[in-house]
Amino acid sequence: MPRKKDMGRNANGLGNIRKKTVTKNGKQYTYWEARCTVGYDPGTGKQIQKSISGKTQKEVAQKLKEMALQVDQGSYKAPSRMTLKDWLEIWQKDYLSDVKESTAYLYGRNIALYIIPHLGAVKLDKLTTHQIQSMYNDLLHPEEEGVNPLSPKTVRNIHGVLHKALGQAVEDKHLRFNLSEACKLPKVEEREMPTFEDNQVLDFLKAIEGHPYEYLYKVALFTGIRRGELLGVTWDCVDLEKGTLFVKKQIQKKRQKGGKYYFDSTKNSKDRTLVLAPSIVELFRLQKNKQDAMRAKAGDKWVEHNMVFTRDNGFYFSPSTAYNAFKRVVTKMGAPDIRFHALRHPNVKPKTQIFSITKIPDYHDKTIQDFCFVFLLLIKLLIHYVPLINV
Repeated sequence: MPRKKDMGRNANGLGNIRKKTVTKNGKQYTYWEARCTVGYDPGTGKQIQKSISGKTQKEVAQKLKEMALQVDQGSYKAPSRMTLKDWLEIWQKDYLSDVKESTAYLYGRNIALYIIPHLGAVKLDKLTTHQIQSMYNDLLHPEEEGVNPLSPKTVRNIHGVLHKALGQAVEDKHLRFNLSEACKLPKVEEREMPTFEDNQVLDFLKAIEGHPYEYLYKVALFTGIRRGELLGVTWDCVDLEKGTLFVKKQIQKKRQKGGKYYFDSTKNSKDRTLVLAPSIVELFRLQKNKQDAMRAKAGDKWVEHNMVFTRDNGFYFSPSTAYNAFKRVVTKMGAPDIRFHALRHPNVKPKTQIFSITKIPDYHDKTIQDFCFVFLLLIKLLIHYVPLINV
């Protein structure tokens, strides 16, 4: 495709703008082109120039002026062929080393299931806020038949992932600002988690008497420890003499098929020591006796991991196994909506109500709060079990 320069004189101050003519399929086309120095090669020191083209000299002059201003201000960003999908892959690979493995997995799911199918092919530097907003709207109210809408909370989670990824793109100078900042997010309606009523707590305690996971469920109920944290407790974290429990890790399982177990830090990476009521210490003693019997029965097949709660052969106790067995118990009780997480509920929200009723001061120390709450709950259960006591 032959080209030739028009050697006519350019306007004053526009000496680096040239008029060009190109012949295509026997027909001549004319356009204007300019070149702007946008930086220097760090290795050779040579100028890095970018071309600007347009139909008229005035159009190119305006583009050149804007580009030169951006270069002077340090805000110029060269056009890139990188797509949003390309950047998200880079972000996952190089910028998530400081997040928990389970968190990185959830980020990856949101990216693979929702963000890439909607916006993955869009050039990163061409992405717009409206495109992002349209994706959120489509996820909330899909027009395609057979596609289920996502909840506002899930859409907010997806936004959180994209916002973080685009924020890093801004820091890396791939974008000038975070395009997701201006998006309007759906409102999440807070729903109260189904919890045990007073009589249901008693029914639950009766239902798990003699259950293989009786001590696990009772410790969860009376301490408020999260499921993963409780299953991650090792015997070196339990002091039966002092009556304390040190919570410093949780057990997780890799999400992929055949994933292995691993230890992770606690939620918010905050370790804590709980002061245990004597009755809770006794539960740990009973669990230790039970485990000694399992170890003796397993013999050479026993795998020692120093875990408090284990399978019959000493291997890690699966969080899903604990959850599924719990659901079978509460379903049989007629309370199928109760989740395992509800076992810790009396240790967080209703606790303040119990304190106010009994006029116990609002201690800031979490271990003292847990100790007082367990004591009060045991008294409350004792009142139910011993009808001769009149309150």
